[in-house]
Amino acid sequence: MKKITLLFVIGLMTMTNCIKAQTMISKNNIQLRSDLMTPEALWAMGRIGTYEASPDGKKIVYQVAYYSVEKNKSHQMLFVIDANGKNQVQLTTTADNETDPTWLDKNTIAFARGGEIWTMNADGTNRRQLSKTDGKVEGFRFSPDRTKVIIIESIPFHESIKENPKDLPLATGRLVTDLMYRHWDHYVESIQHPFVAEVTANGIGETRDILKGLPYECPMEPFGGIEQLAWSIDSKKIAFTCRMKTGVDYAISTDSDIFLYDTANEGNQYFNLCKTADYKKVNVDPTKTMKYQEVNAPENLKNNVGYDQNPKFSPDGRYVAWLSMERDGYEADRQRLCVCDLQTFKKQYVTESFDSNVDDFCWAPDSKTLYFIGVWHATENLYATNLDGEVTQLTNDWADFGSLQMLGNKQLLMERHDFMHAADLYVVTPNIKNTEKTKVEQITFENKHIFDQLTRGKVQQRWVKTTDGKDMLYWIILPPHFDANKKYPTLLFCEGGPQSPVSQFWSYRWNFMIMAAHGYVVIAPNRRGLPGFGQEWLEEISGDWTGQCMKDYLSAIDDAANNLPFVDKDRMGCVGASFGGFSVYYLAGHHDKRFKCFIAHDGAFNLESMYTDTEEVWFSNWEYDDAYWNKDQTENAKRTYDNSPHRFVDKWDTPILCIHGEKDYRINANQGMGAFNAARLRGIEAQLLIFPDENHWVLKPQNGILWQRTYFNWLDRWLKE
Repeated sequence: MKKITLLFVIGLMTMTNCIKAQTMISKNNIQLRSDLMTPEALWAMGRIGTYEASPDGKKIVYQVAYYSVEKNKSHQMLFVIDANGKNQVQLTTTADNETDPTWLDKNTIAFARGGEIWTMNADGTNRRQLSKTDGKVEGFRFSPDRTKVIIIESIPFHESIKENPKDLPLATGRLVTDLMYRHWDHYVESIQHPFVAEVTANGIGETRDILKGLPYECPMEPFGGIEQLAWSIDSKKIAFTCRMKTGVDYAISTDSDIFLYDTANEGNQYFNLCKTADYKKVNVDPTKTMKYQEVNAPENLKNNVGYDQNPKFSPDGRYVAWLSMERDGYEADRQRLCVCDLQTFKKQYVTESFDSNVDDFCWAPDSKTLYFIGVWHATENLYATNLDGEVTQLTNDWADFGSLQMLGNKQLLMERHDFMHAADLYVVTPNIKNTEKTKVEQITFENKHIFDQLTRGKVQQRWVKTTDGKDMLYWIILPPHFDANKKYPTLLFCEGGPQSPVSQFWSYRWNFMIMAAHGYVVIAPNRRGLPGFGQEWLEEISGDWTGQCMKDYLSAIDDAANNLPFVDKDRMGCVGASFGGFSVYYLAGHHDKRFKCFIAHDGAFNLESMYTDTEEVWFSNWEYDDAYWNKDQTENAKRTYDNSPHRFVDKWDTPILCIHGEKDYRINANQGMGAFNAARLRGIEAQLLIFPDENHWVLKPQNGILWQRTYFNWLDRWLKE
């Protein structure tokens, strides 16, 4: 297939052009030389971020990121649009990044710029800086009455990494004394704390740390943000998420709680909404799964010992709801919707009949209904529940809906994307009594100017019987200009997680549209361990990484090879990231010559090494059951370590590309290096794409394009030439 490139009349969105923001995003300045997706086209797209409806429901402010490949940077811009999708106004007119827009009233928008809080009129005029923190603002949330604000700032933290002597200012060494000294992609030498301040006509006053003197973070690492804190309707209290643990205790536990803080108090006085007054800390063995330990005994589960996060008060102020996992140490436990009555402090779970995760939610104006999104059968749709736990599905699209909020009294503002469409904003008018009348209307068309020039492939679903007689769904993504009479090289996509869904996601790296545009059929199984098919299906993977889930992969690709006439069984590749990368490394020694090449990104290769390499020990404990040195290991643990991919390198016989980021502290880069080194020592064709400045993902534009080019060059070499 011929190479496809992008032609920019304005030259790859340079940062100079960012200053002339309107020129930078001019839709007419981008012309594609073909109708097929390319890496350059992906990086030319605007990416919608934070969005919020005005208090009267008439307007929406939202954030879009644009990328300069030439400058290797992004530019964050703000826009406002009518709720019907008309009258878009660009608010950002300089090269400064502007983010986190929120409405103070129907005419005033607050936003972040240069680490400070600013305000402006809804048309972008009358800009004013409210905070003066020397650029320390990392997030903020105003109280409903706009008289107070929560500000997120980082403070020094030396619980696990000791501060170096003052007379050695150029020393780069770090003296580590406990676990959690690294998290995700950075050394933990600071943590975030929430501060509260008064808002007056003169701006934002002096801030007060509501966790002053405590070594606990809020929001929680690595992905938590301002959504982990909420104001009460009367603007007097704050509900916040916190895991009050450090060191080893932090590393082995997922137990976070929702705390209630009264802003009238000067000290650290919190009411724990999750734990009973008589709850006592349970001692645990840090080298074993908490699955079988006392902390997860039935009498302790009433204390919400798993992840609890993202509180939201009901409009009438009576309830606070949050996302809740039941068990400690299990980061992929079913995420339920918990509602606490603030009059009685009684908790109830209102999504028990939904056998999958609640990913986001919002209250309806009546304070009796909650809307939420969740995955079922490989799509993320909209649901409603009442306080009695009666769940109703409101949409049934082959799509993934994103975070949601009320738009006025009767509509919802959401994002939506799928395999062939990047995220845009939608207005949804739910109809609980007659769900077929739920209306879904697109109001932004951020990348229409690019998609109008592209031919998309088709997406199909297929169910197959697994080796243990169950039904498994897999997606089939077909190339543009598909010809059913031809045979196509085919990729088996191995999902990460291991418990993250193969739903209708849109990715700027693992993008099915661009894979199909390069002439590949993609087979994407919802194998054992994925949410959306019931908790039993999801939990069958823990302690059995190389068992049924690997058979599920092969059931899908064998079904496609034997029953889909357009799949060329002599030209098949296997690709995946994270647990998907682990899957690739394992299948490389167990594929019986099905595949002609492999690609593994940030995958675990040696599970004994992985156990002590990773920073979040609860993950390895739950998934493996035991530390590798324990002599009383469970059978699951023995099987896990015995079947680590590095033990089967002697059976490797197929070219492999290994990709890894050196700032990936979840799955350390030694895993990818070890796999590559092993392949070359075995005389197997292999390449290693290593990124010294990337983490578990690839975030920089030029690195992203290098990733895509390397990925497709490798596939083309073995599956097309």
